[in-house]
Amino acid sequence: MAKRRRLEAPSTDQLSQIEREFRSETLDRVGALSGIAPIAQVAADSASHLQADGAEARATRARAEADAAQLQAARASGLLMVELPLDQIDDDAMIRDRMTLGEAEMLELRQSIAANGLRLPIEVFELDQPGRAGQRYGLLSGYRRLLATRGLLELTQAEKYEKIRAIIRPRNDAGGAFVSMIEENEVRENLSHFERGRIAVIAANHGAFANTEDAVDRLFASGSKAKRSKIRSFALIFEELGDMLQFPEQLTERRGLQLATALRQGGEPQIRQALSRANPQDGEEEWAVIEPLVRQQEQGLRDPARGGRPKRASPSHGWIDDKTLRTSSGVTIRRSSDSKGHLLRLEGAVLTSDLMDSLMLEIRALLER
Repeated sequence: MAKRRRLEAPSTDQLSQIEREFRSETLDRVGALSGIAPIAQVAADSASHLQADGAEARATRARAEADAAQLQAARASGLLMVELPLDQIDDDAMIRDRMTLGEAEMLELRQSIAANGLRLPIEVFELDQPGRAGQRYGLLSGYRRLLATRGLLELTQAEKYEKIRAIIRPRNDAGGAFVSMIEENEVRENLSHFERGRIAVIAANHGAFANTEDAVDRLFASGSKAKRSKIRSFALIFEELGDMLQFPEQLTERRGLQLATALRQGGEPQIRQALSRANPQDGEEEWAVIEPLVRQQEQGLRDPARGGRPKRASPSHGWIDDKTLRTSSGVTIRRSSDSKGHLLRLEGAVLTSDLMDSLMLEIRALLER
């Protein structure tokens, strides 16, 4: 019979040694050096990485939002410069104040842009609706620079001329847009008196100002009272003879003021009839047609036999010419046209708001028949 082996219980020191060895062996297997349970260690590491990534992402988002806010503020203030395709700019979105552009001047500008690039960007505004060719922007200032760049593109077909540097300006109101355009041309090259009067009338007719007087006062606010008075005289010339004169920009200041005086005294019908029969080749020939009638008005004003204060001649009624009709009540109706359609201009003291409302209804009924 085999002899049984007697087992002895381990001592306290032995139990402590076994526990230490077991703990050390277990921790070595999971690679935990700090004595923390593996799942706890993994969770802690993941949390630290997530916290770091979250802070960095938040900082990146904050910077992006700040940049977007600055960009939007610059855009709203008209401080943003961009490069726009030429075919996205409508240069007819506004009536221009400059009537003529010299070929020599345009050639010089094209050569300058070709040699040195465009030194000054044009100014545009976003259109409420796309233009006739789908353009997104209307030209505010820089008409000659835009035409010169388009000319270079047509001549060279170079890719660098397909776009132009531009500043997108906010168009708060139509009056401000006209003021900006005129300020640019006044600084670079003075407009003629006729061009100033013409754009004042057009701006008023477009509803940018209450009337021509208001347009002159606001468009040329920095000018003297005498200068604004002259502009009003040329505005009258454009209103009454703008569709008849072929060389109005060649009118000198003196001749323009004489012509305006004759128009105020009722000389319009005779002058229009004379111009309708004439075919002048330049400004001098055109003035030769007008001058005798101006002199006639001046002589009538100076005739001492008339006595008393000179009176304005009573205009006749009926057709003045093929585009002007005057009624017996003193209303003058002028017909003209532009690229957008036909225009009727009505003038006369009897034209009240109520009468105009009735006239609109009559026109509507006539067109709907």
